[in-house]
Amino acid sequence: MSKNIKPGRLSKAEIEQNFADLHRPLKDAEALIAADRCYFCYDAPCTTACPTGIDIPGFIQRIRSGNLKSSAEVILSANIMGGMCARVCPTEVLCEEACVRNTHEDKPVEIGLLQRHATDPILDDNVQLFERAPATGKRIAVVGGGPAGLSCAHRLASLGHDVVVYCRDEKPGGLNEYGIAAYKTVDDFARREVEYILAIGGIELRNNVTLGTDFTLAELRDKYDAVFLGFGLGGVNALRLAGEDKPGVEDAVDYIAQLRQTADKSTLPVGRRVVVIGGGMTAIDIAVQSKRLGAEEVTIAYRRGPEQMNASRYEQQVAQTSGVKIRHWLQPRQILGDDHVTGVEFEYTQMDGGKLRGSGETLTLPADVVFKAIGQKVAWDDLGQTQQALAIEHGRIVVDEQRRTSLPDVWAGGDCVPGGEDLTVSAVEDGKVAASAINEFLEVQHG
Repeated sequence: MSKNIKPGRLSKAEIEQNFADLHRPLKDAEALIAADRCYFCYDAPCTTACPTGIDIPGFIQRIRSGNLKSSAEVILSANIMGGMCARVCPTEVLCEEACVRNTHEDKPVEIGLLQRHATDPILDDNVQLFERAPATGKRIAVVGGGPAGLSCAHRLASLGHDVVVYCRDEKPGGLNEYGIAAYKTVDDFARREVEYILAIGGIELRNNVTLGTDFTLAELRDKYDAVFLGFGLGGVNALRLAGEDKPGVEDAVDYIAQLRQTADKSTLPVGRRVVVIGGGMTAIDIAVQSKRLGAEEVTIAYRRGPEQMNASRYEQQVAQTSGVKIRHWLQPRQILGDDHVTGVEFEYTQMDGGKLRGSGETLTLPADVVFKAIGQKVAWDDLGQTQQALAIEHGRIVVDEQRRTSLPDVWAGGDCVPGGEDLTVSAVEDGKVAASAINEFLEVQHG
């Protein structure tokens, strides 16, 4: 390991402070003031903008009247992960961007914080809002313990079906447990939310088992009445550059997962100079967390301009106010170094006739650690013959509007299907829609 990579660049107390909750929750009086700003629009654009279609004016009205339990029920009935989504949703480009308050005051109703205000007490006090319908005797296999799989499992369980969730990881939760910046979801919230979801009953969880290694899709189809696939993206896109295999070149996703599972973050090694290649949420998350661990210089290099970055403007601002430098119009050309990475050579880019082209001018950024954050893909090589059994398009599973695959008894959702936005809220909606379709299928098939 390079001498410039080491743990403890900041004290444990400083790191704990750096990884404290990104947003302070609203106090009761603040929530009432925020709720009073809602116009309670008919055909509310905020609800239309929410992938899970939460009745946002409806739950805000209940906060206003002091009925938090009913407010939470409105939210969680539409999105069982409404607590996590209140923390990690890019509300600035979803519900809050659509808020009509922007027209008059350039400041939307704080929908995300209000959603958290309503749902936190339910999870804190473990108030169960859902109960199962009478048992149907039907069994469904869910592959994947992330937001899509757990959303599907919860809805199916509420309808009286028995569900077995196959999870490749040691813990369920997927992206929420392993892939989101630690300062966005503190106090072990991901685990507590999963426990709340499982508490409805009728869901058996099997961890550390992998499709393609421990079981096959054909076996699941034989044993269960229906199958839902929500295994997400297990592979990381490669840079395809010379020197990519040098020590010090890391997958951002792997490091974020390690960071999320480490109790004492002051023990994590961090480079003095960090370069992140990418422009999405993962790039922002690894850059900000590197800075908060004590890296002196952290630079995000993105090949296009700020408007084209997948990370929202707000997320870009979070990075910049955390001391991260974002450099646009740079594409990597080669990884530099001998026994260990020492830097990255970039080429400046420009738009030419609507196409992105290199300008021929180069720039070298020194680095002790380089994080790859240029997107993920389905790890088909690890999934046995699964790919051969399904219709695939651009590396993802083809589904219809009901999330049904090319197989009559198999549904899919989340990041492993086309159109996935790598958002918890979109995955939750996929699982919810698929569960309703599976239930309808079982009623037709079996009566």
